[in-house]
Amino acid sequence: MRILVAIVFLTFTLIPLGWNQPAIAADLANGAKVFSANCAACHVGGGNLVNAAKTLKKEALEQYQMASIDAITTQVTNGKAAMPAFKGRLTSAQIADVAAYVLDQAEKGW
Repeated sequence: MRILVAIVFLTFTLIPLGWNQPAIAADLANGAKVFSANCAACHVGGGNLVNAAKTLKKEALEQYQMASIDAITTQVTNGKAAMPAFKGRLTSAQIADVAAYVLDQAEKGW
């Protein structure tokens, strides 16, 4: 009986841990709108009008350790060098959406 109880307990406690669903799915369409309204002036087509070497192209993102949602989110939130911080101007959801959009576009080659 103990073994049966243990099996049932483990089935209902450990199996759900294997389901790996994202807590919040990014909205790429909204990310495109946010990018167009807030980022495209400097980053049109994935470029960089201020610092031509630091584009949003996949290779540049990888070179500068920016090829992740977390890295882009941090950069957009806090800014760096000539890039302004968007904390307070954009919501965290908008920042997450634009980060996902940037990575998606980089993967597609802009």
